[in-house]
Amino acid sequence: MWITPAFAQDGGMGGLGGLESMLPLVLIFVVFYFLLIRPQQKRAREHREMLAALRRGDRIVTGGGIIGTVTRVKDDDELTVEIAEGVKVSVARGTVATVISRSDSGNSGGDKTGGPTVVTGNDNVRRSGGFLGNLLGGGRK
Repeated sequence: MWITPAFAQDGGMGGLGGLESMLPLVLIFVVFYFLLIRPQQKRAREHREMLAALRRGDRIVTGGGIIGTVTRVKDDDELTVEIAEGVKVSVARGTVATVISRSDSGNSGGDKTGGPTVVTGNDNVRRSGGFLGNLLGGGRK
C-alpha cells in the first residue's frame, strides 16, 4: 500500500542479466579489430618478411625516398646501397620502405615484359582508391 508502482516493478536487468549493455562495446571492439588492428598487423608482418628477404642486387627505396641498389648486406641491421655510380651509403635495414625489383640469378631484374617488377610491403603505394575504396575492394588492380 505504501509502495509506489515504480518500486513494485521487477528490479532485474532483463533476460540476459546485463549482457545487452555490454554488447555495443563488444561490437565496437570487433569492428576495430577487423578494420584497424588486423590489417596493420598484416602490413607489419609483410614488411618484416620483405626486410628479411633483402639481398645483394635488389633495387630499393628508403623511407627518405632514396632509390638505390643493395651492394652488400653487412649484418642484420645494416646495408650498403649504391645510389649513383661509385656513390655508396650505409643504410639501416629498417629504413627500407619498398623493394622496386628483386635480383634474380638469370635475370637482371624485371618481369618478362621488360618492365620493372614492383614488390612492395605497403600496397597503398600502388592503390589510388583511398581508404574506403581499399576497404570496399574498389582500389584493387
